[in-house]
Amino acid sequence: MIAFYALLRALAGTAAILFVLAGCMLTYEVTARYLFVAPTIWAAELSQLCLIWGSMFGMPWLLKTNQHIAVDALTVRLSRTAQRICRILAMSAIVLFSALVAWKGGEIFLDSFERGRTTGSMLDLPTWVAELAIPVGFTLVLAQALIELAAAVRGGDLESGAAS
Repeated sequence: MIAFYALLRALAGTAAILFVLAGCMLTYEVTARYLFVAPTIWAAELSQLCLIWGSMFGMPWLLKTNQHIAVDALTVRLSRTAQRICRILAMSAIVLFSALVAWKGGEIFLDSFERGRTTGSMLDLPTWVAELAIPVGFTLVLAQALIELAAAVRGGDLESGAAS
């Protein structure tokens, strides 16, 4: 479990770096395009890859640290038992959704990989490079959601998730 959490932390750091890189690439592209009238063929597509992979790498860490967006206006007014039931239901839904997306995303990745699809842009990257992020990211979310679900079933801390 400690190794998995270390992996999630490293991926979250990588996500932060990817977001900064995307911002730098887009700034460079805008500057090159509008100030020097010399657009790039790579900045938009590579920044898009950074944003996709960064989002997928950040998701499991956000779930672990309970930092994802949550509308809890009603659930905070419930008893501890009702809050626990809501957490179990929410984590169960995340498990099911993540499993479905990882499975279907894996099929899409495999199809693109086997067929050799490319983006069709001037950079012409293989599409599987971006598509692989979906099964990887959602498999990691699935694993973390299972950890959170087990903690909720055991009666773990509802405020900070299983990470505490």
